[in-house]
Amino acid sequence: MPTTTSYIASAQRTQGMMTPAPVGEHVLVKIAGPGVFVCAEVTRQNDPPGVSFVSLDLDGRNVVSISFEAARNWGLTQSNPTGVVLLENKPISTLTIGYPLPLHFARELILKVNVREMGVAQILANVIHGT
Repeated sequence: MPTTTSYIASAQRTQGMMTPAPVGEHVLVKIAGPGVFVCAEVTRQNDPPGVSFVSLDLDGRNVVSISFEAARNWGLTQSNPTGVVLLENKPISTLTIGYPLPLHFARELILKVNVREMGVAQILANVIHGT
């Protein structure tokens, strides 16, 4: 189970991108541990209706698995303190993932997107992490 810390040393940003983003599962960011997850952001451009899923795994354990559509339906907006936020500015949707405290991972962090609809022009992922 991930543990928490109160500080981050050597903060970094790792980016991954698919252009275009065909139907299927795509690993956008894979980071070898040990490390600390701070936050992630996944932006989907040319936002067709659909259910693309974003998953975040730390050391093989899934900590987030949510679709853009579910976030929209649940009303996960900037004022929602659950750690997942959906910001929309058609044709772009941005799903942000964060926790009150950073999460440690010993072996690896994997951020992937499972695209389930056609017509996604681009998916861009940013992960902020450190040691």
